[in-house]
Amino acid sequence: MSTKIDTSKMELKEKVVSVKRVTKVVKGGRNFRFAVVVVVGNHDGCVGVGTGKSIEIPDAIKKAIEDAKKHMIYVPRNEDGSIYHQNTGKAVSSEVLIKPAPEGTGVIAGGTARAVLELAGIKNIRSKSLGSNNKRNVVSATIEALKTLKKPEDVARARGKKLSEIIG
Repeated sequence: MSTKIDTSKMELKEKVVSVKRVTKVVKGGRNFRFAVVVVVGNHDGCVGVGTGKSIEIPDAIKKAIEDAKKHMIYVPRNEDGSIYHQNTGKAVSSEVLIKPAPEGTGVIAGGTARAVLELAGIKNIRSKSLGSNNKRNVVSATIEALKTLKKPEDVARARGKKLSEIIG
C-alpha cells in the first residue's frame, strides 16, 4: 500500500508525542539539540508520524510535522468507528496489539498509541503495548499495525470468494 495521500486540502491536527534533548560531545564541548516525535491526522482515516531535530523546539516540531505529512497512511474503519480485525505491529523491540471493540467502548490505549489511534479517527478500540515502552517505537509499532489492516472486501477479492463467505 504505497499510495501517496494529498495533504494539501486536509484539515490536519497534530500532537507532539515526545520532546527529548539530545547531546553531541565535540572537542569544544557539548552541542544540544531537541529531537521531537509528532503525530498528524485528520480524524477521518489518515494519520502519519514524523520526527524532527533542531537547536530550537519550534523548528524541530515544524520539521517533524513536514515529515509526518510525507508519511501519511489510510486506516480502514468499520461503521462502529473501530477496526475490522485484530492485528499486531512490531517496531524494534516494541509490539502493539490492537483489537476491535463494540460501539461505546472508546479508545483504550496508552498515551503514545492513543495519540495515533485518535488522530486516525478510530472511536472504539482496545490496545496493548508489549515489550519496550520507548515512545518512538510504540508509535511506529502502532502505525505498522494500522498499515497492515485489511477490509473484508479486499480479503474476499484476494481469495477469489464472495464477501458473504468471508464474513460468515
